[in-house]
Order: sequence, then C-alpha cells, then structure tokens
Amino acid sequence: MRIALAQFDAVVGDLEGNAAAIRSSAAEAAAEGADLLVLPELCLLGYPPRDLLLREEVVPACERLIDELARDLPLPTLIGTPRRIQSGSRRLCNSVALCRDGRVEAWHDKMLLPTYDVFDEARWFQPGDRPLVFDLEVQGRRHRVGVLICEDLWRAEDVGFNRPYDVDPVAMLADAACDLIVSPSASPFVVGKSHRHRAILMEVARRCGATVAMVNQFGANDDLVFDGGSLVISSEGRVIGGRPRFKPGTSTVAFEESASEAARLWEADDLSPEAERFEAIRLAIAGYCGRTGHKSVLLGLSGGIDSALVAALAVAALGPDAVLGVLLPSRYSSEGSRSDALELGERLGIRTEEISIESMHSTVAATLDPVLRKDGAGLEGVADENVQARSRGLLLMAISNGRGHMLLSTSNKSELAVGYSTLYGDMCGGYAPIGDLYKTEVFELSRWMNREHKSIGFDSPPIPESSIEKPPSAELRPDQRDDDSLPSYEILDAYLRARIDEHQSPARIGSTLGLEPELVARMERLLAISEFKRYQATIIPKLSPRTFGRGREMPVAARWNEGPADGG
Repeated sequence: MRIALAQFDAVVGDLEGNAAAIRSSAAEAAAEGADLLVLPELCLLGYPPRDLLLREEVVPACERLIDELARDLPLPTLIGTPRRIQSGSRRLCNSVALCRDGRVEAWHDKMLLPTYDVFDEARWFQPGDRPLVFDLEVQGRRHRVGVLICEDLWRAEDVGFNRPYDVDPVAMLADAACDLIVSPSASPFVVGKSHRHRAILMEVARRCGATVAMVNQFGANDDLVFDGGSLVISSEGRVIGGRPRFKPGTSTVAFEESASEAARLWEADDLSPEAERFEAIRLAIAGYCGRTGHKSVLLGLSGGIDSALVAALAVAALGPDAVLGVLLPSRYSSEGSRSDALELGERLGIRTEEISIESMHSTVAATLDPVLRKDGAGLEGVADENVQARSRGLLLMAISNGRGHMLLSTSNKSELAVGYSTLYGDMCGGYAPIGDLYKTEVFELSRWMNREHKSIGFDSPPIPESSIEKPPSAELRPDQRDDDSLPSYEILDAYLRARIDEHQSPARIGSTLGLEPELVARMERLLAISEFKRYQATIIPKLSPRTFGRGREMPVAARWNEGPADGG
C-alpha cells in the first residue's frame, strides 16, 4: 500500500489557489502510484480561518468546491474543509471529506476542539462524536483506515497542556482494529514540538497496532508558522517515511519501505533550536509579505544586535534587494553604532540611508518647552527618550507609506515583557519577527547564523561581531546601557521564561533563582504595567509555548494581589 502525504502552503481564504494545489498534489500522487492521498486539516480554506467562518458565503463556497474536487480527483483523497450540519449549537464542523469514485463518500468531524493558547475552535465548530473508519482495497487486499483530525490525536500532549477530554478518539480507533490511522493536522510550530509529535505518533501506533500517518500544514498564516514535518510510523513504532520540515511538497510512502533509511532521513531533519527558530522566522517573514502583497521591507538600523538580526533574517527571507535599512542617529548615537550599522548593510548587500533626527528632536523639545515649563521642567527623562524613539518611528512610517515598504519592528520578547520598547516608536511596524525571542535567544541566534552562514545562504557571517559583543544600549541618553535600568538579560530572561512560559509564581521563581524580593517585585511591576503596550503591539510569529498576542489573554487594567494574609 502506498500513501501520499501533501504538505502545502494553504493560504487562508484563497479557495482558488488552495484547490489548485490540491489538484496538483493529487496528480503527483497518482503519477507515483499512491493508493490514498491525505491533505492537512482545513486545507481548502486554510488554517486558522477564524471569523471568516461567520461570513455567510464562505462555508457554502467550500462545500461547492469540495463537490467539484471529488468529481475530478484521480485517487481516493482526504481533504480538510469546514461543512454545515443541521444540529448542534454552532451548525459547523471542522471536517475531512473522503472523496472517492467521483463523490464525497463520507465525512469525519473533528471530535476534540482545542480552546487553549492560540486555539478557540469551540467558538465556531460543533464537535463530532465518532471517528471515520472506511475500507480501502489495494491489490485485492482490504485495509481498514481510521481518520482523526489534529487534536483528536494530539490531545494537547504535544504542547504539554493539561487538557482532560471526556472522550478518547484514539481508544475508539484502537477498538476498531484499523490497519492504518491517518491524521490531517494543522499544528503550529513551537521550538522542540516536532520531537513530541514523533513520540506521540509512536505511542499511538503501538497502542493501536496500526501504521499511523500524520500530514501537517506548511506555511505561515499571520502569527502562526506551520513547519510540515509529516510522518508515517509503523505499527512497531518506527519511522518509515515522511516529508521534511519547512519544505512543501508531496511524498509517497510505501509501507514496506526501509525503516532504517527513513530513520536516517529523520536524523538529517533533526534541527537545533537555533536552526528551528531561523527557519520559522524566515518562513514567517516570507509568508506574511507574500500574503499581504509586500515585495519589500524596511527597518531602522541602530548598530545594535536586534536590528542587525532582523535585517539578516529579512535578507534570508526576501533577498537583499528587498530590504532597506535606515540609520537614524541622534546626539547620543555613538560613532561605533553608526559604523556597525553601515558594516551590517555592506555584509548583507542591502541599501542603506541615513537621516539624522537631531533637528526633529530639537524642534519637538522647543515646541513643548513652553507648555511643560508651566508646571515643571522642560522635556527630559523618559519623555525626552520617547520623543527620540517616536521621531524615528514617524520617519520610518513615512518612508513605508511613501514607498510601500513594510516596516519591520525590531522589539524582542524581553523588551516587550518589561516595557523597554516605545509605543509608536520602535514598536511601529507591520510585523515583529523577533518578538518571541528573548534577548539571550537573540544573541544565540545571531551567533548561530554567523557560524552557519554558508549553509543558510550567506557568503560570509552576516552580523558584525561588534554588534554581538558590545553591551546593549538604546542610546537615548549619555553613556546609557540596558543594564542601567534592567537586571542582566540572563537573570531577566530566566525569570520571564518561568513566569510567562511556565506560569510559575514570583515566590517560587525568586527562590529557585536566588533573587532578592525587591528585584522580583520590580520585574513583576514592569511586566504588569507594560500590558497596555503589548495590547497594541504588531503581529509576532509564534515560536515558543507562550507568545505575546492572541494566545496570551491577559487583562490590561488589573491589579493582582493574593488578598488579605489572614483571609479576613
């Protein structure tokens, strides 16, 4: 038996383009002699469609197109699509259509609807009540095939989320004595998640005594990245085939293929955390620009590590001709920062421009001075620093508007966590490529890109060594350094990981890391008072278990405390 796995870039809402990709995948699978083609979850409409599902024309259009595809496809095919039902409170299902012999023969409706992190499927869909099981005859032998969609199989175990469900679709298929279990999936990328996927698939294969084939979506939709990584696991729990991560296409796997050869292919696809982040961000930038119609990007170049990394990632995603770097020096900018920014431009082969903000800064200060001095000093302190950042943001947005380049924000996760970034200043932009990288991870990825430059498409190390090694500084006042206002990034990031990604209490984190209570209280306050900034931040591609944005629903105007100590 031969099964074809097609992971392709399904663009949300592009029914015509997605249908064309399905037809192309089917033609390729048929030419390779496949007996069954399996496509990702909701691949006809794209995942996640979110409130597109509420528009009255969307699901009927999907239903019409599924009927057309069923009539034309040259082999049995499982296609992910939404469909209407006549009962239930939501009247829609997240479904897979079995298309065979010119018609839609049967449906599987997703049973487990995730409602954690970035997921809110119960908002739109009614859950199914049983898996689809069908027979597939190949060369005179009948195979029993069971279907589960994404969460039906993962059960939140792939993200380590404690989500006890009342039903177990895997157990239902174990009782159905299936020869093959297929799982169309749209599981978003998180660093390290692919290893958990493989372990879960192996456990399910052994538990059910069946071959398991998982097909995952590829591409990037808004804040979510999909790395593919489709796999076929034998009933003994061995990898026997699949499709590489971060590469679209169709692979046909024969169940008799060599498990040892497949294992070697998997090992070649076993990426380091830095390689995973690089591939995910590169895919995210290219995907977002492609979907929004932007052919070029720009960003401010400060000479520091954040803008250097974003520029290098943008070049990796789009090419040097599509990236514009703008230097925006002030009276506080060092000559070293300027030379580092220019060196970065030369290393990357991008166009650079330079605009001083000095006259703008002086004009704003002089304009505000009469008002501010009526009840205090003139423009100074944080207000003065923010004027500088917002002057840069204004100029960059003007270039973006005037020339159609999309502005990339260079804020990292550590800065966003504690508010060390300026709203309407360096937070300006249409996309924040490193918004889910802690500062220590920014350094790690930058060093990795320099080490691995040849394998990722650069002739020489792309990032100046001085940008990596010098102490971080916003350069908004004389001799400023980040550690004047913040603890070291090693301490800060360790605290933030435990607090944001793992939800640990301040007391527990402080005890584990050996931190003074005053420092813990300070970091907690910075995290809390910066929530309003994050509420207005631009789109951040998800790389970690807990990303600022859609998957982290925190109140803005809140005042958390544990209540009276005596319970009174």
